[in-house]
Amino acid sequence: MLRNAFAYITRKPLKSAIIALVVLVMTTLALMSVAVQQATLKAQTETYGALTNSFTMEINRRVNQGTARGGGNVRGQDIAKINRSQLAQQVTKRINSVADVVDLHIVETPQTKARLDKTRAERFGRAVMLTGVNDSSKETKFATGAFRLVEGEHLSNSDTYQILMHKDFAEKNNLHVGDTITLASNIYDADNAKGAHERFTVRIKGLFDGHNVQAVSAAQELYENTFVTDLSTAARVYGYTEDTALYQDATFSVAAQKNLDEVLKELKRLNINWNMYHLVKSSDNYPALQQSIQSLFKLTAGVWYGSLAFTGIVVALLLFLWINARRHEVAVLLSVGKSKVYVWGQFLCELLMVSIPAFIVAFFCASASAQVIGNALVARMSASISNSLQKAGQASGLGAGAEADGFNKTLDSLSISLDAHMVAGVVLFMSVVLVVALLLACVTFMRKSPRALLIDTN
Repeated sequence: MLRNAFAYITRKPLKSAIIALVVLVMTTLALMSVAVQQATLKAQTETYGALTNSFTMEINRRVNQGTARGGGNVRGQDIAKINRSQLAQQVTKRINSVADVVDLHIVETPQTKARLDKTRAERFGRAVMLTGVNDSSKETKFATGAFRLVEGEHLSNSDTYQILMHKDFAEKNNLHVGDTITLASNIYDADNAKGAHERFTVRIKGLFDGHNVQAVSAAQELYENTFVTDLSTAARVYGYTEDTALYQDATFSVAAQKNLDEVLKELKRLNINWNMYHLVKSSDNYPALQQSIQSLFKLTAGVWYGSLAFTGIVVALLLFLWINARRHEVAVLLSVGKSKVYVWGQFLCELLMVSIPAFIVAFFCASASAQVIGNALVARMSASISNSLQKAGQASGLGAGAEADGFNKTLDSLSISLDAHMVAGVVLFMSVVLVVALLLACVTFMRKSPRALLIDTN
């Protein structure tokens, strides 16, 4: 059987090569689609996993416009009520404020300088944005990868008067981790409702990197002019303490075994004025990230099922034509006593001899091209999604700082590789498809007698 199968495929090299080429192309596409899908799943877990079972307490802008500058005004006592309910495990609280850096220079670009008139230069020429947080490693700009710690340590809940500074700001002002700087209240900031005139020293605990994705019009929107601070620092520039401060938002994590939707329903029973707030699944705060992940899953699933279907249909047609031309050969084999199972087994051996080399070559083709193709898909998809969201943001007046970039964040790259389990699974599925295709190609004439097959060939 094996000798006859080998003899046939070597006698008909063109037909064998055509089938091998179809199997090669489709298996390569299937391997690449599975590899990209697995890499997307890994990226989702790493980039997005911390957000899947958490929620954020935000202001309801339909009835609560927030602070004078449009920031959040979540009350600390309402955050504390959720904490005491024990429905959530941990909370990451954020305070957004503005401060002046004393005897230092902020980072400017030609675009921000062009829009800086004399009055604004006098009032905000040394102003920086502060994001106060009790755990900077969980702050959204770090969680989404917009900011990346490059030196020093993250801020913890026990820190006071500590900051994380952008490395470019530090380089411009010749500052290093461990140095101290002076911050002062900005009396012109609309959110400085108490007219605070605070002035105090903070220590640089770490440096981070990251750069704006979108063009900015004001220097304060630059990543370089954003400081991440502890809560007490961000609150003090407005004359508040952690207990009396107004918070931008608060993100709560929920135990893995708890259903997030049920937790949100239970929280609505707490004695809180819920007209003022929204409880939002944290994953919903990153629509671009969601959309890019879902789009990649949808695309790769389409390629996977398409490659299986295409392989089955095309190979079945090719085999039908191939076997149909051999009806006389089949009739002779059956006439000399060979069983139909034997004949079908010979066809199967021929198909495997053609397909196995195709599977091997497909592995190397997919290994060489999957990373390139995957990154190209990610880049194209991310660009399309980002452009759509940027246009929507511009139409709605959304800013261009780190918060907006986090909202617009998409997958920017994938780490793609092929492992043994992945390859084995794809080859197994493709083999099943080929066997089914062979059965379909053989079923019409395997029911006939040798005499009927001989008559059909005349």
